[in-house]
Amino acid sequence: MSVIDCSVIIPTRDRPDQLDACLEALSAQSLPRDRYEVIVVDDGSREPVAPRLGRFASQLNVRHARTPGAGPSAARNAGIELAAGACLAFTDDDCLPDPGWLTALQGALRRSPGSMVGGRTLNLLPHCLPAEASQLIMDIVLGFYNADPDRPRFFTSNNMAVEAALLREVRGFDVTFLTAEDRDLCDRWRLAGHPLVFASGAVVRHAHRMSLAGFVRQHTGYGRGAYRFMRTHRQRDAATSTLESGFYAGLVPTAARLVRGRQRPAALAALLLVWQLANTAGFLQAWVADAAAPRPGSR
Repeated sequence: MSVIDCSVIIPTRDRPDQLDACLEALSAQSLPRDRYEVIVVDDGSREPVAPRLGRFASQLNVRHARTPGAGPSAARNAGIELAAGACLAFTDDDCLPDPGWLTALQGALRRSPGSMVGGRTLNLLPHCLPAEASQLIMDIVLGFYNADPDRPRFFTSNNMAVEAALLREVRGFDVTFLTAEDRDLCDRWRLAGHPLVFASGAVVRHAHRMSLAGFVRQHTGYGRGAYRFMRTHRQRDAATSTLESGFYAGLVPTAARLVRGRQRPAALAALLLVWQLANTAGFLQAWVADAAAPRPGSR
């Protein structure tokens, strides 16, 4: 019986066509098929995805779990419980990993044991303005937190890999986070003394088509997650803050540099402003809700 080197965990909900495309991409990995498995966690889809997975049985070692719409953190944790691989890799159902993705992640883990490894995520929908703006936002955020290539601080959960034993030691993803769960995990990982390592060859292509309304909802949600992350980090490490002045001081020049030369730069710049407004609104919503919540022992 073959030993599974790596388990790929994919949370999904109500995106069957995109999930199919993701699984097709995973079936084309350069790693031999018997060396990795794919675990699809259906987080409360209206139409269960299990019947669709049979068509990939000849291409992939694919397994399935179902969670009751509890969010991506709970779905990923369900996948972690099932995983047989010594390495756990994560991507999302709207992502297409390049053929060398798993090989690049595993190579980085072998070179830097005990690390969390993250790769590059590229926008597959450059003509979808909200998707292109979201990619720019990720470029800005990752460019700030990973400015020192030898000491990166943040990877997104659609393109990361870790040793299974170490991830279980830090208790996986925090299920109370519906957004910013990857920021929280990276924070706990670093505070536990484990490094992050960048693998430039680990590429996924993100195909997240969204409307303007969806863009606003997403980044409002990220703002709520940012507040929760700030509060949770403060409980772990009161000496540092998640609100870093250097990020905001460099935001406008960085955004101007990234927008320059792209198609529809004015529209992209407007969406970056919407991003900050939506993010701030979500942060304030969470702050007000937290301030109004009853405290233990209060009447």
